[in-house]
Amino acid sequence: MRILANDGIAQVGVDALKGSGFEVLTVNVAQEQLASYINKHNIQALLVRSATQVQKDIIDKCPNLKLIGRGGVGMDNIDVAYAEKKGLHVINTPEASSESVAELVFAHLYGGVRFLYDANRNMPLDGDSKFKELKKSYAKGSELKGKTLGIIGFGKIGQATAKIALGVGMKVIYHDTEVDKITISIPFFDGQEISFKLRNTPKEELLKTSDFISIHTPKQTAYVIGKNEFNIMKDGVGIINTSRGGTLDEVALVDALEKRKVSFAGLDVFESEPKPEIPILMHPDISLTPHIGGATQEAQDRIGLELASKIAVLLK
Repeated sequence: MRILANDGIAQVGVDALKGSGFEVLTVNVAQEQLASYINKHNIQALLVRSATQVQKDIIDKCPNLKLIGRGGVGMDNIDVAYAEKKGLHVINTPEASSESVAELVFAHLYGGVRFLYDANRNMPLDGDSKFKELKKSYAKGSELKGKTLGIIGFGKIGQATAKIALGVGMKVIYHDTEVDKITISIPFFDGQEISFKLRNTPKEELLKTSDFISIHTPKQTAYVIGKNEFNIMKDGVGIINTSRGGTLDEVALVDALEKRKVSFAGLDVFESEPKPEIPILMHPDISLTPHIGGATQEAQDRIGLELASKIAVLLK
């Protein structure tokens, strides 16, 4: 059985699939040529990440397909309902990249409270001539310990983010439409474990009381945070979005930054991705990464192995 990993797959995943008797192709086929390639090479399982679109047209044109796999959490680029209606297996890897995304949240948070996003822009330009001035301007940082982190969306990534926050001494509150209460367990290197019991917080209360807010919802039809939500927040709040472009109103964000309602933002995803708007890219109070939340070697290895394991169960 032949598998096409069109957006790539970690070598450990390739090896696991080959060990289960599958042939794996890792070429990257252009979207407009994808259906033809699948049929010509008798591909029965298609693995993608976020780049390749697997919509109704591909599914209809490729009757030999048996499985579509997404290396990651969200499946916005796959017509899941239609694929399943046509009898295809559709799988993803909801847990494999959780820790990687959560760590990126904290990279943005630590960079935000210590102005690293701005210092890294200005030190190369003025570090030799304005060292004392820069030192003074960046000398009013704050600590994360003792602050409140509000997490909107409490799935696997939201929970992984909560574990780090609790580990560094933050208070964690969350809002989720499905998770009413939960026990979060934090394992340590020596086998010890500490558990925390958390309950769902109304969204308005979370917005009012959080020092920092991190978004971890699936793709939405409306903004999770827009102008009205910014108006409710504390002055000087920090905002992190590593979920999906379109969950955060970027126009309202820029306005909130200009009014100092928001002190800084960290964005890994963008409304107009892959061409983020210039006012976002150039804003001095926004820390920026190009949608790399799950892009660690460890996460990619876990994704590859999880896909291989699920495929072996479904197609062998």
